[in-house]
Amino acid sequence: MAGRPAITSPRSARVVAARRLATRSFRSRQRLFIAEGPQAVREAAARRDGVAELYFTPDAAARHPEIIGAARDAGAILLPTTEEIVASLSDTVNPQGMIAVCRYLDTGLSDALTPSSRLVVLLAHVRDPGNVGSVIRAADAAGADAVLVSDESVDVYNPKAVRASVGSLFHLPIVVGVAVGDAVERCRTTGLRIVAADGAGPLDLDEEADRGALREPTCWVFGNEAWGLPEGTRALADAVVRVPIHGRAESLNLSTAAAVCLYASARAQRRRV
Repeated sequence: MAGRPAITSPRSARVVAARRLATRSFRSRQRLFIAEGPQAVREAAARRDGVAELYFTPDAAARHPEIIGAARDAGAILLPTTEEIVASLSDTVNPQGMIAVCRYLDTGLSDALTPSSRLVVLLAHVRDPGNVGSVIRAADAAGADAVLVSDESVDVYNPKAVRASVGSLFHLPIVVGVAVGDAVERCRTTGLRIVAADGAGPLDLDEEADRGALREPTCWVFGNEAWGLPEGTRALADAVVRVPIHGRAESLNLSTAAAVCLYASARAQRRRV
């Protein structure tokens, strides 16, 4: 399936354009981004028209012929290439021989939020791409219906965010560039209770779960890694909840706290059903 390398020069126009997708401005103009490695490419190829181009080495073709077949069936341009070119497109120290140029996935609020939505994530001013990707992964694992990313947050198509999502970016409706106030208003109109996660919140997560508050359809709001949620954002919430710290740790990082909160809601909502 690999055949002779279709592209052997790192200076080819196609490779140069793909390499420029490392910058946010070029990604935004082209509405394309890079997904790296077999797991991410497998999930991207499962979406019709999700992959525009697929670069792969002979070794990757031998190990994952089913992924290349899925990408071909989804309409991707297949580009057998060299280890050197894959490395030039990679954001990692040890590339896995497979790079996909993918089309943007984001959708609008009205499409992402429906009357049946029960668990939604709003990332407000989150600046670390690894955290964004990890929260998307946790949201996917917990069965969330959508992830909303504020206009002051990092780009979800940043290579580090895509990699940290481990393919989950391709599973959930993603809304990007939305103002926090607009997202909260739409979530509340949809019937979601707005719950902000904050280490200094007056309400305890375990107590909220015990009294049944987490059984309601919920939009969890998670803030910046360093300074949390500004007072204006906290004021928009119906409740501000902290994850209890039972040991001596000073705090939890954003993605860990998000996973704890989302699974608390998922558990409560499934008990309700």
